Amino acid sequence: MPSEEYHQVVEAMKSQADSMIGTELSIAEQRSAMEAGFSFPLQDDISLTAVDANGVLGEWTVLPESDPNRRLLYVHGGGYVLGSIGTHRRLVADICRAAGCVALNLDYRLAPEHVFPAAVDDAITGLEYIWANGPVEPGEAEAVFVGGDSAGGGLMLATLLAARERGVRMPTGGIGLSPWADLAAGPEELSAFGLEDPTIPDNTTAITASQGWAAMYAGDADRSDPLLSPVFADYDGICPLLLQAGAVEMICRDTERVAARAREAGVEVVEEIWDDMFHVWQAFAPMLPEGQQAIDHIGEWIRDRS
Repeated sequence: MPSEEYHQVVEAMKSQADSMIGTELSIAEQRSAMEAGFSFPLQDDISLTAVDANGVLGEWTVLPESDPNRRLLYVHGGGYVLGSIGTHRRLVADICRAAGCVALNLDYRLAPEHVFPAAVDDAITGLEYIWANGPVEPGEAEAVFVGGDSAGGGLMLATLLAARERGVRMPTGGIGLSPWADLAAGPEELSAFGLEDPTIPDNTTAITASQGWAAMYAGDADRSDPLLSPVFADYDGICPLLLQAGAVEMICRDTERVAARAREAGVEVVEEIWDDMFHVWQAFAPMLPEGQQAIDHIGEWIRDRS
């Protein structure tokens, strides 16, 4: 049974969905709407520091209890078109608090200005940087995790795959929150899912928006490329994964498919499908108890591996 707070968040999400994915809105207007809707207040003990990570801008998130040698590279969601460091500051800080880690919130390049593989290239640069640099000074990390939500979850998976192929040091673990991992899925496939998601007032509009974002990011590339659609990847040699998704969201099946393929390759996978939960509900912790519970699971998983 969802909490009382769940219903309050759902109502707010319905309004936010209308403002973010309306087909009549320009990209600039969609970006502004997301910035306005997801810039949650931060606690006073959170320290933010801008950084140039070998040419990719980012921001360190540090709390008093953070272990500077336990590091999280975070790549935000937003369909590869929307979102920013600002929209995900609170979510990143919540994970840091639960995990006792520091985080590099990465400002990777967005479409349509920068098409695939720009985001993957930036994430790999961030991964190389965070292995070798902490928030205060250079120094090798004891453990590095890569995390992301929605498109950022797909980018997290692509980063692990690209690291393997490019000979970059593999992270300690990967964390995907409602990962968008199949950009090749067509409207007919997507229309069968997400019909029970209470935060999406119009499933057709959501499908149209996601298809548009996929086209902007993929450009002329084959959308079945595993770095665009990690549901098609071979996960041999990939680090352990923690994947969370809401049972009613449109792309829950992406998580299930990735988890199955990773297990087939012998990867350690923790797959959590949360009843009644919508897309990236973790972003509403701690006001949403279920969101805080999911964040706590992430924190425990990181601590257990570092």
